[in-house]
Amino acid sequence: RIMKVVVLLCVLIIVSADPTIFFKETFEDGEGWKERWIQSTHKSDYGDFKLTAGEFYGDEEKDKGLQTSENAKFYAISTKFDSFSNKDATFVVQFTVKHEQKIDCGGGYVKLFPSTLDQKEMSGDSQYNIMFGPDICGPGTKKVHVIFNYNGENHLIKRDIRCKDDEYTHLYTLIVRPDNTYEVKIDNKKEQSGSLEDDWDFLPPKTIPDPEAKKPEDWDDRPKIDDPEDEKPEDWDEPEYISDPDAQKPEDWDDDTDGEWEPPMIPNPEYKGDWKPKQIDNPEYKGEWIHPEIPNPDYKEDTNLYAYDDFGVLGLDLWQVKAGTIFDNFLITDDEEYATTFGDETWGQTKDPEKKMKEAQDEAERKLREKEEERRKEEEEEEEEEDEDLTDMFEEEEEEEEEEE
Repeated sequence: RIMKVVVLLCVLIIVSADPTIFFKETFEDGEGWKERWIQSTHKSDYGDFKLTAGEFYGDEEKDKGLQTSENAKFYAISTKFDSFSNKDATFVVQFTVKHEQKIDCGGGYVKLFPSTLDQKEMSGDSQYNIMFGPDICGPGTKKVHVIFNYNGENHLIKRDIRCKDDEYTHLYTLIVRPDNTYEVKIDNKKEQSGSLEDDWDFLPPKTIPDPEAKKPEDWDDRPKIDDPEDEKPEDWDEPEYISDPDAQKPEDWDDDTDGEWEPPMIPNPEYKGDWKPKQIDNPEYKGEWIHPEIPNPDYKEDTNLYAYDDFGVLGLDLWQVKAGTIFDNFLITDDEEYATTFGDETWGQTKDPEKKMKEAQDEAERKLREKEEERRKEEEEEEEEEDEDLTDMFEEEEEEEEEEE
């Protein structure tokens, strides 16, 4: 009987340790994704997604994902899963992004919506819970967005997280924990972490300057003062400019018509600038006055900053100037370790072969360019030789004509 209880406990522990997978999408069933993903009709000119592994990949089937296919377009597509709350649980969202088009301006992020979203009407104005992922626009914007909706307002992270801006596939992971902490990973490596309360402006500050406190009138916060014993030298007051002693009145100068002649001004070599007494340490210096803080009456701790009552839709709501981004390997779970393992088994297995294939393509293109350049030079040389032959022929004909004459 004791043995049975032990076995039962072990089974319960194993079962409780299993990760909960709320959503997973790897697009390995061909065109089946079209039944799961819904294109928004909020606007009539949204760009289309297509399923492809792109121009280079590690595994042509495993690396297939949704790719933006039209330049200078908004995109709006989403997929639904069973509604859940992350209350009292870890929340992990993860996916891969591949900007194989060398993106110059466009989003590569996802949005997590409540299950009540009307997917056909999804747009940039649709309220979401979390927005996460890379965003690139020119050299100035290359960051990872982490935006939380709190009490109806979107709050951006106050830290700067730089995203990857090359043309390879990268893995993005956001972890939100029930202790109100978070972590952002890129390619299964931590890029940023901290406290939700510290790194977002969800709540008013805990303390505020005491409105009743004032700096004392006798508080001296000047580190240095003028030396009272320092005196200006008697010969200091020389003008900045003086009349040019070498200047002479022009011979044709007429005082009646030109006015009274005055020599031009030149910088005074004796000028020393404005005199200022030397500085000495202030014996009355008390340091910088710091305004006392008091508890903020408007501050109220919220231990549930991390929690949302309802997740039910994942969407791609984007703008891209140059299309070609591929999204793949979506995962929403409550298990950080499982997300790491899933990332290793997907992105981790194909990233090196993908790079190898791209490098081989680049090398082949380089050799092709060299051949084309060689061919171009040969054609130019042939043309030059033909021109020289024609020139020689014309010259010979002219000589013959002259001899005949």
